[in-house]
Amino acid sequence: MSTETAPLGDAATGRMTISAIAASIGVSVPSVSKVLNGRSDVAPATRLKIERALQEHNYQRNARQTGTSAAPLIELVFHELDSAWSIEIIRGVEQAARRNGLGVVLSDLGGSHTPDQRWMDEVISRRPHGIILVLSMLSAEQRRQLDTRSIPYVVLDTNGETTVGAPAVGSNNWNGGLSATRHLISLGHRRVAVISGPGDVLCSRARVDGYRAAHAEAGLEPMEDAIRWGNFTVDGGYRHGLELLTRANRPTAIFAGSDMQALGVLRAAREQGIDVPRDLSVVGYDDLPLAAWVGPSLTTVNQPLLEMADTAARMLLGIARGTDPNPRSIELATQLVVRESTGPAPA
Repeated sequence: MSTETAPLGDAATGRMTISAIAASIGVSVPSVSKVLNGRSDVAPATRLKIERALQEHNYQRNARQTGTSAAPLIELVFHELDSAWSIEIIRGVEQAARRNGLGVVLSDLGGSHTPDQRWMDEVISRRPHGIILVLSMLSAEQRRQLDTRSIPYVVLDTNGETTVGAPAVGSNNWNGGLSATRHLISLGHRRVAVISGPGDVLCSRARVDGYRAAHAEAGLEPMEDAIRWGNFTVDGGYRHGLELLTRANRPTAIFAGSDMQALGVLRAAREQGIDVPRDLSVVGYDDLPLAAWVGPSLTTVNQPLLEMADTAARMLLGIARGTDPNPRSIELATQLVVRESTGPAPA
């Protein structure tokens, strides 16, 4: 009797097959197929067993194996879809998608920075051309699931170091915070506060680091209790702005980590009878179209959102065509745009 065992894979191609995967872990071929296609009717323990086997054998699906090709769609995923900032990202991705004959599907994670398994199953069943995650991330297990199914992904404006290794596009947030604060210091302001975004988001921390660096460069210490962690919204800017502007030793300048937060600061200043820029200078971040139309027009840091979105989409499409991105991480330049909301420090 022969003691030889059958090879785990297709002898002609050398590729692992789903039947070999199923045999290696004692499950049915339909169960493996269901997991690969994002079907939810597989027991969690069985699903985990199959996912681990797919990863262990470095299984990667391709169109020739399935008889299908990627859907002509880009999945654009936001942790929260609620501002003019999001619209600029959508515009950039949509323009790139249209040039390549693709559509765009939007997902809102409801404030979470990581999608759940239900979302993953839906995406796997749609089999899109690729995924762009905005201020969001994938767990290591989710990245493995997408890699197994040859669904590429790119991170846009990464929310933290957990996405290291993933293809990414962002901007130089540290330099943005530095240039905004340098501008205010050059105008004679010595009581400069900052209202950044959430403290657990990388771009928020980088902008605050730039704020600190500008003070150190000028040989200054930031004013006491000057750093506030907001949420990038008008309401966040208003609440923190009101707290800062009702202090006995209030700041003469506020660097807001987004244009939307800057609008909230402007409202808080109006309610307190504080004139901008005579009594208070305000700098925003992003340079959204509305920044030039508010009164006074907003000095802000231009973050090239359309270019970032277009670059992320082009990187994604390159990966989908089999091109390894080089470099894997792209950081675009920011630039200070001076308008009416900043002026000399009050005497």
